[in-house]
Amino acid sequence: MSPSHIHVPTDCRTVTEILSRVGDKWSVQVVVQLGDSPKRFNELRRLVSGISQRMLTLTLRGLERDGLVTRTVYPTIPPRVDYQLTGLGCSLLKTVRGLGDWAIQNRDEILRARRRFDAAGDELDRQQSDAA
Repeated sequence: MSPSHIHVPTDCRTVTEILSRVGDKWSVQVVVQLGDSPKRFNELRRLVSGISQRMLTLTLRGLERDGLVTRTVYPTIPPRVDYQLTGLGCSLLKTVRGLGDWAIQNRDEILRARRRFDAAGDELDRQQSDAA
């Protein structure tokens, strides 16, 4: 999207709001885990390393509110609840996977850039210490 396609400030606020939902680490992981099939809550909790029960609940509610996930309750004892990506959620999954592919393809170059940057910062720190 070129800058001329963004109507500031309304579009920026909208984009920021949506990206804050779909870009947080838990939402991305939940979307990826739901990518191949519906999952139950405890299954998701096991698959998403480090997420608390409360955070998973909040994440699923947010994704459901945004139309990315559906929650289906089956009238069994105990009740069975499945979570599944909607069509909109599947379209997000494609984007998330593309971003993941990009990260993997560019990992080495990014690590080299970080090392160069950190080394330049260390040199600058030494120069400032010597000058003081």
